[in-house]
Amino acid sequence: MRNALLIKYGELALRGKNRRFFEDKLIGTIRAAVKPYGNYTVKKENGRFIIEDAGNETDADRLAARIKSIPGIIGVAPCVISGDKSLEGILDVSLQYMKAFHGETGATFKIETKRGDKGYPHKSPFISSEAGRHILQNSVNLTVDVKNPDITLYIEIRNRVYLYSAEIKGIGGLPAGSSGKCMVLLSAGIDSPVAAYLMAKRGAGVEAVYFHAPPYTSDRVLQKVRDVCEKLCIYCGRIDLHVVPFTDIQHKLKEKTPPEKLTILMKRAMLRVAGNVALQNGVSILVTGDSIGQVASQTLKGIEAVSSATELPVIRPLACYDKDEIIKIAREIGTYDISIQPFEDCCSLFSAKHPETKPKKTIIESIERNIAGLFEIEETAVQNAVSYEINF
Repeated sequence: MRNALLIKYGELALRGKNRRFFEDKLIGTIRAAVKPYGNYTVKKENGRFIIEDAGNETDADRLAARIKSIPGIIGVAPCVISGDKSLEGILDVSLQYMKAFHGETGATFKIETKRGDKGYPHKSPFISSEAGRHILQNSVNLTVDVKNPDITLYIEIRNRVYLYSAEIKGIGGLPAGSSGKCMVLLSAGIDSPVAAYLMAKRGAGVEAVYFHAPPYTSDRVLQKVRDVCEKLCIYCGRIDLHVVPFTDIQHKLKEKTPPEKLTILMKRAMLRVAGNVALQNGVSILVTGDSIGQVASQTLKGIEAVSSATELPVIRPLACYDKDEIIKIAREIGTYDISIQPFEDCCSLFSAKHPETKPKKTIIESIERNIAGLFEIEETAVQNAVSYEINF
């Protein structure tokens, strides 16, 4: 028997003529992910990916912890492989597997067989029945329970025979980069990293723009954002982080804007700047962490007033999530503890005490047009952006 990891993927299998494109994207991501861990090969075999170590020393727990976080994967199963596809070989390796991993447990078990090789001469129920009988006849510590077993032994017959009794759930979705690229407006807070993660799950390659406003925001905030990006790289792969100097824009807006309208105008400036950064980098989709009604500027009227600042599509993955749901995901993906570090970003520091909740787009646009030099300052900020390549 050889040790390996069997990788399952879900909706990729429904992609019709494009299926190979998505599979190639996913296998490329898996190969990049396992490269630092040793001499592993990743192969495709009848609707599964198989990870094997050349020396048969697969560190299943360590690898599975990494692989399960790759978008597109629905399950990771540490398994053993047998090259003997005869019925006698399957019965023998099933017994070996149960003795090796469960022989002393005194547990109940059942067997489920799946034939990826549809030309195999025996049907799945027959194989399961024969394997169960063979295990019972040669083990005194195991009994059968087909309704509520302690252990389910899965036998998959493909080019080879795969056996496993545990599966680690993956995050599902589509492979990174298979849906194109997006530009996430990334702050140091809780919401926008979750928005980036959800986009990555749908196959979007993620770039990020962060608005840095020294001396009001320190380099500790920038490091916090970089730390968030490193955590997101587990799911997104590489992230290009574009850091835009935003202090002059904020000064101009604060000087020329009624306090209750400052937040809306500041967010409009961010959308415009992010849109220009995006287009310079070949990206045409913007993503924000807005959640409807969570704060005053994220009312429907507020979102309407902000969105007209750019012609690029703006996706809001968190629009219908409440704060508890967002925090739950942030904890799951590991960004929450970073986001709650007590270093505030420029949005927090310049937010109005009593922001307008029902701004009129026409009034906001009129105020904006009368702020002399605003667009020129924004263009200078874009030109002075500094980019970092961040990897896991």
